Amino acid sequence: MGEGESNGLAGQYFDAAIGLLRTVRDTEGERIAEAGTLIADTVAAGGRIFCFGAGHSSLPAQDTVYRAGGLAVMNLLSVPGVVGVDVMPATLGSALERVDGLAAAVLDSSPVRAGDVLVIISLSGRNPLPVEMAMNARALGLKVIGLTSVEYADGTKSRHVSGTYLKDHCDLVLDSHIPVGDAELTAPGVEAPFAPASTVVTSAVMQAVVATAAGALAERGIDPPLLRSGNVDGGHDWNGRVMREYADRIFYRH
Repeated sequence: MGEGESNGLAGQYFDAAIGLLRTVRDTEGERIAEAGTLIADTVAAGGRIFCFGAGHSSLPAQDTVYRAGGLAVMNLLSVPGVVGVDVMPATLGSALERVDGLAAAVLDSSPVRAGDVLVIISLSGRNPLPVEMAMNARALGLKVIGLTSVEYADGTKSRHVSGTYLKDHCDLVLDSHIPVGDAELTAPGVEAPFAPASTVVTSAVMQAVVATAAGALAERGIDPPLLRSGNVDGGHDWNGRVMREYADRIFYRH
């Protein structure tokens, strides 16, 4: 009996997640390196970095913002009612993803400017919000990195009037390889598939991109603006210094 089998469904889930992580590591490594280099190029040139995701796709975006071991210059591009599931009813967030024109309004009222980088995370990439976010961001002169499951474009119908997906409007696409439906397990007596792995995989991809960016900056002799844990001695003083040095590129403090 294999280790996954001996641990039952929990072991099967871990095996599935590990398998997806290996797939992404082996197939997306070059593009992850390109994404990290693009972020390093932007930081070195004085540009700013923004991340956006809707619903549960916002979790990997939030995971890179203001966190220990991360770059201080990662900013969340927030859309009220869409980022997270704190809006009531929670289903409103899903509905807002389908509203035409919302992305343009958000970008117009945000601090983004030409030369910045915007990472857009959308598992399916089929809704108007991420599609229009990418289209409008590129029109404003931003570089767009899309993190999505390309399989969804083959297995679902776009909800945008153009019939296109997020992947069609990016400077660089990172494929999460998550299967349509985002559920890794089935079991006797359980009618619906269950156990999603998109958050695990997409968060890992984002951290790999940030790690690559930090290394690329260091290779150029630039001290990457990394944050330390506030729960270790000296962490707050370190973070205060970094935030002062990069205050013009940090938008989550005010």
